[in-house]
Amino acid sequence: MQRFRDFPYERPDFTAFRAEFLSLVREFVKAATADAQDEILGQINARRNYYASLSSLAHIRYTLNTKDQFYTAEQEFFDETDPLYEELITDYYRALVASPHREELSRRHGRQLFTLAEMALRTFSPAVIALLQQENKLASSYKKLLASAAIPFDGEKKNLSQLVPYQQSPDRTIRREAAEARYRFFAGHREEFDEIYARLVAVRTEIAARLGFENFIPLAYLRRSRSDYTAREVAAFRREIKRHVVPLASALRTQQAERLGLPSLKYYDEALFYPEGNPAPAGTPEEILAQGQAMYQELSPETGDFFRELTERELLDLLARAHKAPGGYCDYLAAFQAPFIFANFNGTAGDIDVLTHEAGHAFQVWLGRHRDIPEYHFATMEAAEIPSMGMEFFTRPYMELFFGSLAPLYRHQHLSEAVLFLPYGALVDHFQHEVFARPGLTSAERRRLWHTLEQIYLPHRDYDGHPFLLDGGYWYQQGHIFEVPFYYIDYCLAGTCVFQLWQRAFTARESAWQDYLALCRAGGSLPLLELLSLARLSSPFAPGTVKQVTAAVRSRLEENRP
Repeated sequence: MQRFRDFPYERPDFTAFRAEFLSLVREFVKAATADAQDEILGQINARRNYYASLSSLAHIRYTLNTKDQFYTAEQEFFDETDPLYEELITDYYRALVASPHREELSRRHGRQLFTLAEMALRTFSPAVIALLQQENKLASSYKKLLASAAIPFDGEKKNLSQLVPYQQSPDRTIRREAAEARYRFFAGHREEFDEIYARLVAVRTEIAARLGFENFIPLAYLRRSRSDYTAREVAAFRREIKRHVVPLASALRTQQAERLGLPSLKYYDEALFYPEGNPAPAGTPEEILAQGQAMYQELSPETGDFFRELTERELLDLLARAHKAPGGYCDYLAAFQAPFIFANFNGTAGDIDVLTHEAGHAFQVWLGRHRDIPEYHFATMEAAEIPSMGMEFFTRPYMELFFGSLAPLYRHQHLSEAVLFLPYGALVDHFQHEVFARPGLTSAERRRLWHTLEQIYLPHRDYDGHPFLLDGGYWYQQGHIFEVPFYYIDYCLAGTCVFQLWQRAFTARESAWQDYLALCRAGGSLPLLELLSLARLSSPFAPGTVKQVTAAVRSRLEENRP
């Protein structure tokens, strides 16, 4: 099997690619039968997979080393050409939805393809190409600014990922100093972060205006392929989180302070769950990978084959290092039928979270690797987080492989963090709705807005007088806000679904696993609510779902309270 290091890359000749692509679209329009159109559809999708794979390959190699001049130039090339590529996809979609054989093509490939095409047509016009190029460049500049962090700490220069273990130190002085060092970086670049985001808000608002939208919000929902719910349902979902989850989150923080022997929990204490330190995985990254293989081999035949291929083809880059972009993600290189996992291991439990979460994304797309239709590789965003978060929970019984006797503490921490995330995810989403409903806010007003919403969703958070954080600067580190607006609530929606699967697994594990597999195998071929029906899950928007899920999780937390 071809390894990632051997994947060939060359910059595509976009002029030639464009001519060939448009020729295929013209042939598609002229084709007299459904069979003829279907054959051309396959050729079009093969060309799309080729271009998208080169774009992803350049992006991955750029994020592996943001100082690599060659791939920096290639990333800049795709920042320029991706909007031009999107214009080609618009031409294709226009021909697809107008096909006289639409009914037959829909029968063969599913109506979701046409739903996604119709939504995409509303998100693009040649009039916004230059603005889309600006948006791409601004998002890349944000990523580069984060990657530039070289923070003096413990006698060395640390990037943001490398500071995390210090922020979890049992020594309160160390974790406070690490947190202060982290936010000195953000405070020191406040004007740059504000400027990048202000320009992103302006350009996204202008794109929406040129496309005929009142503001960016409905355009963002179309970009996220949300076809069966609206901002109204999401607002109601956030209210349910405020009503049912925020009190539980505050109670968990109170218990955490009691465990740590602190009169009150400060912001720099939140990452530490146990006075002796958080459980950390044992072994080198190579040993952790070997244990991961053992875990996935035992979990199911499918996951065993999947993870073996991932390691043999070197489709993972896990270690944090200088100039590597922060964070973690999973991408898919369709031309090589290869998912790729990017992470920044730093010796904390988060390494195992990545090994399960991003592997869940990769597993979902690997199961559908023989699909020819690019729209169906990944599920729509909120549904795509169910395979990733679901894998975190289905692998919980195997945590002794990584943590030994500390595995029960890890499981309690993991479940606590899953609950604590929901209010924060809702805060990020609410913030973005407010920002784009009022795009004229100044940077200072946006920071005040963030801090006001923090007091609603995170009433337990105490910034201990830190001026930068009290000024509302915490969100600068949340890349989704800059790079993929309105994505973040997807984790919350998925979480309420995964909690249901997890609860079912206690009494009917094999049935829950088969439902999970069915959802993964469907990929992007169905919208969210139909996928949930396929997996026998209640909608997060249904009355009582959040309340029921929260009560079940509260019981599990109490039963396993350390």
